[in-house]
Amino acid sequence: MMVDIEDLLTKPYWIVDILPKQVPDDAGGQYFTIEKFFLSPPHVDAIYHKFANVLLKLNCYVDLAVFKVEDESRVENPAPDDLERLVLERRPLFVVLKQSQAMLSITGEDHNMTVYGPNDDTLALISAIASSEGLYLWKP
Repeated sequence: MMVDIEDLLTKPYWIVDILPKQVPDDAGGQYFTIEKFFLSPPHVDAIYHKFANVLLKLNCYVDLAVFKVEDESRVENPAPDDLERLVLERRPLFVVLKQSQAMLSITGEDHNMTVYGPNDDTLALISAIASSEGLYLWKP
């Protein structure tokens, strides 16, 4: 399945983020200062709870295969408590949505998730779920 992950990483991608769109390079403001703020506790913990909720809600509609990058282990449709724990540990994960062959990537170091290769239906579902968690889906 790692070959499939490598293939998915080459597909078009979208971002699930706390911000509604990409911050332009020439924007004013304090992007890096604000980013550092959100990536510190307790703010980062709240963001990762939202990520966990997105995945749990997605798992109501599609089967998930969760790959832990560090040891290349795989868990199919993990129990809700286990899926939440995996996300909250903030370790890099690849989560393959098996029916649509799309994938979400969580690095454990960012305030966003990346969605690779979703079809239109999957994109609409992820967008609706992300919105329900106060997150945004956008294309870079």
